[in-house]
Amino acid sequence: MIRLFSPRFQRIAGVFLVLIFQLFVFLFMINHFSNYFIYFYWFCVSLSILVSIWIANSKSKLPYKVAWIIPIAMFPLFGGMMYFLITGSRRSSKQASERTREVFKEQLTSSCRPSDLRLLGVDVVQQSQYLNRAANCPPYRNTETHYFPTGESFFPVLLSELSRAKDYIFLEYFIIGEGEMWSKILAILTEKAAAGVDVRIIYDDFGSLMTLPKHFPDDMARLGILCSVFNPVKPVLSVHQNNRDHRKLCVIDGTVGFTGGINLADEYINQIERFGYWKDSALLLRGEAAWSLTVMFLHMWESIRQSEVDYHHFRPKSFPLVAGNAGFVQPYFDTPLATDTIGSDLHLQMFSKAKWYLYITTPYLVIDETIASVLHISARSGVDVRIMTPHIPDKKMVFSVTQSHYESLLRAGVRIYEFLPGFIHSKTVVADDLYASVGSCNLDYRSFYLQFENGTWLCGTPTVSAIREDFLSSTAYCREITLTDCQSVPLYTRITRSILRIFSPLL
Repeated sequence: MIRLFSPRFQRIAGVFLVLIFQLFVFLFMINHFSNYFIYFYWFCVSLSILVSIWIANSKSKLPYKVAWIIPIAMFPLFGGMMYFLITGSRRSSKQASERTREVFKEQLTSSCRPSDLRLLGVDVVQQSQYLNRAANCPPYRNTETHYFPTGESFFPVLLSELSRAKDYIFLEYFIIGEGEMWSKILAILTEKAAAGVDVRIIYDDFGSLMTLPKHFPDDMARLGILCSVFNPVKPVLSVHQNNRDHRKLCVIDGTVGFTGGINLADEYINQIERFGYWKDSALLLRGEAAWSLTVMFLHMWESIRQSEVDYHHFRPKSFPLVAGNAGFVQPYFDTPLATDTIGSDLHLQMFSKAKWYLYITTPYLVIDETIASVLHISARSGVDVRIMTPHIPDKKMVFSVTQSHYESLLRAGVRIYEFLPGFIHSKTVVADDLYASVGSCNLDYRSFYLQFENGTWLCGTPTVSAIREDFLSSTAYCREITLTDCQSVPLYTRITRSILRIFSPLL
């Protein structure tokens, strides 16, 4: 009853009721103008035909085209209009893209060049150059990195670094949830804000719809903390509601940064249980590469607030020197506003260039034919390809799509592990003891094409080995899936998975 009458539930219920109201208005209009229905009908059918032709000739991936053309053909009266209302393709915005490119090109300069990686091989040079040229995200050398295999190992370090902040703290997360984790973070943020530290928060309104009250920004303002909400949820069917800020990053004084898959909610540090044990990962950056995370945050802040930011005001006067060989560190971002699919393209490169082994952890294996083909080819070429997925899913339909890919991957020689204790939310790739990636990007259409994402590409760092060891040690808690497991699945389950797989780009 408490939940039923809570402000959060009332907000969700309000959004749902307004959407239902819009549907009734639409049906009323159809009935009211029934005398003109034949004209309305043929207008909708013509629109659906034109939309289907446009989709077929668009640059979208084939599975996405099929997933939309089938329902449009089945329901021509509504299909074309629904596509315009709720679809979320990569929308090229020339002005926004040019501003992003201008900011990153001006602010992200590095003494390290992609060609400096030449001793490590042409494959890593090409991956680094792609990020530098397509996203204006350069590599850095003077950066220490540390990998956290669980939320429990990450959280104390985060609190320690936050308590050392002198100038500013920036937080940008898809989900912020009230609870023990957020309470401890907020206590430090409040203390720092009172001491004059510039504290700013960005959170995604949809991601935090069930976890934060609507008046959260006002609560933060009373504590001296600036807060911006990304893409506030509105009870209107709209294309823009499908593009979310899925990034996870924290920046402290421009010299220390955190990224990875961990949001700021209790399940991520296993203070509460959701879907069994929650395994996630994070990465600490200390040094020059942290400035890239700072620019990512400030540019998002600038975009939400529609006001220019003085980036030079936040740039550190110096960066701590890192002893020894810290390797190459290259933070990157992806946006649905650009034409380049940074996240998808980088993963394709990492998968295709692996020579000896390729280890992947992902909560969702909703891949298209291109990625599936690369994984098949790599495994058949002798690369030790292994993928770790959850055993207890958070989204059952998406998990069915994940499992629908098992058999074809196994036949190609890929080894698949399900994490028995619970849910894997970690998004990591590691290959050949040479390069790796840790970030917010899932292996699904939503992360690759609809959401704002970020990650860090690593090469020649000690952290690469740490990511590999985490994967290998985690297999002890997994069940390895076999062809026999896949073939023993009932026929009706196979049919259901096949149908869901067709529509997987829309999930």
